[in-house]
Amino acid sequence: MTATLKSGDKAPDFELPTDQGQIRLADLKGKLAVVYFYPKDDTGGCTNQAKAFTAALAEFESLGAVVIGVSKDSLASHAKFRAKHDLRIILASDKDSDVIERFGAWVEKSMYGRNYMGIDRSTWLIDKEGVLREIWRKVKVPGHVDRVLASARELADQDN
Repeated sequence: MTATLKSGDKAPDFELPTDQGQIRLADLKGKLAVVYFYPKDDTGGCTNQAKAFTAALAEFESLGAVVIGVSKDSLASHAKFRAKHDLRIILASDKDSDVIERFGAWVEKSMYGRNYMGIDRSTWLIDKEGVLREIWRKVKVPGHVDRVLASARELADQDN
């Protein structure tokens, strides 16, 4: 069953392996979190998205925000993806789709008349208390990181 989360809901807690250790939402209390779900390492849109988040990482960090990319790819794939494109964001693996499903990012898709299940390219802005503040679904990569950054700035300003 796919979750139907909306702004104002408590974000589902998670603990996921990353190519550099573990990441838990509970450990991020007191920080903003940008969690984005993407279909596959080292594909065109996913690479551009990861590179854009990496390029803006210093700005996110200056707001006290952590950026986490989540896909079903393996940790080895994430490590290769990171090295190949000099990525500095956190890359988490959700091989079994548990977290992807709890966030409602595992959806029915259609291509060439064929329906299948896959990851909805989506981004979730979570406040310092673990509450979802903004959700972007069916993300188009160009300009997306700028929109997320603007929302994170606005949220950080409200906290000050």
